[in-house]
Amino acid sequence: MKKIEAIIKPFKLEEVKDRLRQVGVSGMTVYEVKGFGRTGGKTEVYRGSAYVVDFVPKVRIEVVVDDADAQKVANAIMEAARTGKIGDGKLWVMAVETVVRIRTGEAGSDAL
Repeated sequence: MKKIEAIIKPFKLEEVKDRLRQVGVSGMTVYEVKGFGRTGGKTEVYRGSAYVVDFVPKVRIEVVVDDADAQKVANAIMEAARTGKIGDGKLWVMAVETVVRIRTGEAGSDAL
């Protein structure tokens, strides 16, 4: 199994969620996060004074899928989240040793 994590722009969440449903993902976890990348944040003006916003709001999503579906799911996230502008985010894929559904004790792919 693989765990796919992605940091995306918040306004792209619904589009990503819909795309994941289309490719058969039945669940995901979402976090509101803040961060910065190469741009280091942005400058904003408030009441005539400029200040730097160091951390930009983002959304982090996590899904766990079978190995066979990992590339399809990663591609779906990338396609739905892409704007072509700076700050589109990052995606990474990690191996998952096991998954257990706590309620039933099901393990592995059955727990997904």
